[in-house]
Amino acid sequence: MIGHRLTKLAIATGLAACSGATLANPQSPMSTRSFAMAGTGVAIAQPSAAPGANPAMLAADHHDWADDFGLMLPSVNARIADEEETVDQVDDIQDVIDRFQQLDRSTRPEEAQALAAELLERLDRFDRDTARVNAGLGLALAVPSRSLAFGVFTNGNLVATVRGEFDEDDRATLETLVALDPNNPADLLQLQNADLEDDLQSRGRVLAAAVFEAGISVAHALDLGNGNRLQIGISPKYVELTTYQYTETVSGFEDEDFDSDDYQTDKSGFNLDIGAAYAFGDSHQWNLGLMVKNLIPMELDSARSKPLLEDTHTLELKPMVTAGIAHRSEYHVVTAELDLTRKDAFGYEDDTQWLALGAEFDAWRYAQLRLGVRHNLAGNDDNDGIAEDTQFTAGLGLNLLGVHLDLGALYSDADIGAALELGTAF
Repeated sequence: MIGHRLTKLAIATGLAACSGATLANPQSPMSTRSFAMAGTGVAIAQPSAAPGANPAMLAADHHDWADDFGLMLPSVNARIADEEETVDQVDDIQDVIDRFQQLDRSTRPEEAQALAAELLERLDRFDRDTARVNAGLGLALAVPSRSLAFGVFTNGNLVATVRGEFDEDDRATLETLVALDPNNPADLLQLQNADLEDDLQSRGRVLAAAVFEAGISVAHALDLGNGNRLQIGISPKYVELTTYQYTETVSGFEDEDFDSDDYQTDKSGFNLDIGAAYAFGDSHQWNLGLMVKNLIPMELDSARSKPLLEDTHTLELKPMVTAGIAHRSEYHVVTAELDLTRKDAFGYEDDTQWLALGAEFDAWRYAQLRLGVRHNLAGNDDNDGIAEDTQFTAGLGLNLLGVHLDLGALYSDADIGAALELGTAF
């Protein structure tokens, strides 16, 4: 069960990192339709989602009920991974420390030693346990056109991890307390004088990164003859990066302290996304898409995490290339997509490079059923935290009088996730 602190951490990270109440995360933004179709979108994005997935799709052919205007207001998604209930473990460890500190150890030494033994077991289990939350929010407006399409967008995404780290010196401290002889006055005095709030150096760490974007998209379609068309698009944008690194001993760990200026770094600048799409086939039922995100590399080092640990982590925004192919009709879309570049992890998770398959089945525009699966080609057993392997997605779209409600869900061995979007198109 996800602890209350993890929820607070996700909300606090998003609000602190993104002005204008926008959440952020270093993975690519996605619509709820894309979320439900395994993150695909390069070759199938509808107008309101095109600025984030592939701006060239603004100039592509769309259904006649969606080729004049598109609005996303808003699209939100979240994923949570906390198999070891890491955040709840912090509460439990702090409770044991408090009970030890408040106990009258002169009259109840055996109970104090039992608490020391319990604390040793809990800290041992806590070591390298990791919880992660990803969240995103996006807003967009699009006016598709073959001649000159444009859109405006703002979105953001965050990733926040909480990790336990067991200090081996604490093992010796606690084992010594457990092995004391309460009948020996010197040992009893040592037990009485033990101060676990100050003596223990095992710690919890919050490592979080946020990326906020706002920009415009412009696209144009070129007629190549024989009914084939090439669409090209570009999205100049403003980008803001933020990182947090907060480390504190388990006795003093408070997640509401993580966003202090002492633990935060930030950087901003301008960047560029470019995309292309090629429609072919007798009725343009096939589409190829190519997207290059963040053409200008950016990076930001995290703050140092106090004297406890002097290491830093680097948030890197590198050019990311994704290619996709799709087949569509009035009643279905099937697509395959591949990341041609690897995305380096920030924090305690896997690098990612997704191979994804997605499908959508449309019931006369009024309802859509969506399914997807994606596999991480860059995943390995040597990751420093939560593994990313194979994820399964599903979703439902409902349309009434031009207003759509999209729902999405995600499941894997490590993650559960959900997404929701409101919007309109005509």
